[in-house]
Amino acid sequence: MAAPTNTRQVAGETAMVAGSTSRRFSMADITKSGNGLPNRYVIHGVEGIGKTSLPAYAPSPIFIETRGETGLETLIDANRLPALPHFPAVETWMELLGIIQMLTDDPHDYRTLVIDTLNGAEKLCHEEVCRRDFKNDWTDSGFMGYMRGFEVACADWLDLIQRLDALRERRKMAIVCLCHTCVKPFKNPEGPDYDRWQPDMHHKTWGLTNKWSDAILFMNYETFTSKDDKKKCKATGGQTRIMYTERCAAYDAKNRMGLPSDIVLGNSGQEAWNAFSSALKTAKQTNQPTSNGKEGV
Repeated sequence: MAAPTNTRQVAGETAMVAGSTSRRFSMADITKSGNGLPNRYVIHGVEGIGKTSLPAYAPSPIFIETRGETGLETLIDANRLPALPHFPAVETWMELLGIIQMLTDDPHDYRTLVIDTLNGAEKLCHEEVCRRDFKNDWTDSGFMGYMRGFEVACADWLDLIQRLDALRERRKMAIVCLCHTCVKPFKNPEGPDYDRWQPDMHHKTWGLTNKWSDAILFMNYETFTSKDDKKKCKATGGQTRIMYTERCAAYDAKNRMGLPSDIVLGNSGQEAWNAFSSALKTAKQTNQPTSNGKEGV
């Protein structure tokens, strides 16, 4: 008897629930190649650093703006960016899922999806969960009680991630998710806690996103600190834009492509994209595969 298939209704579409079916693999399924798909990026950075203008110069981009995140339109109106294809800012979680489903199903020539912003999408997700499962009750009797709402929302967030992967696989699109950043305390298991730059999202949804992404890139201005004779700390710099690609104590980042630890982004979105794509191309050319294991582990 065939195994039952579970489905759920999302944005007017019947979607397979992860884990509802399985397949039997054989030795013929073993492969040594990658999947050849475009990458999945999360870019977080301080306000005004140029998060939106950077992917504006990616190959054939299409933007999805979330409610209140219409910086793209402001930049277009100010002639700081060319006219770029984008949807009206989505107001609900179901609108967001519906657009992604449409881009997956309908033929088009777009090669890069830009979500502006990821934390805006998270807010829409939490609103939908609160409406659907907690009767719009944001109090401790509802969504916020024992942080139940954030836990329930993880399943919906995974659905978004799976839909983005389906879009990436079917339409061969790169995924670029922009995100605001903030300074948060880091609970250090090896010593005193300290502050660091992290995407401005709840730790549960961010944990899922962190694992899913191929690269987490942090944009900030280069600054230097020094102490004067009175031992008062002063900061200088703050004009050079830097993209940081490797995690450290000061900020969250991730790099699966062998990018340099920092990339100078120049003074415009075009210069920033050129610098990033050049670093990506160089990394791909210079990365050398490791031994096949015959010389040890």
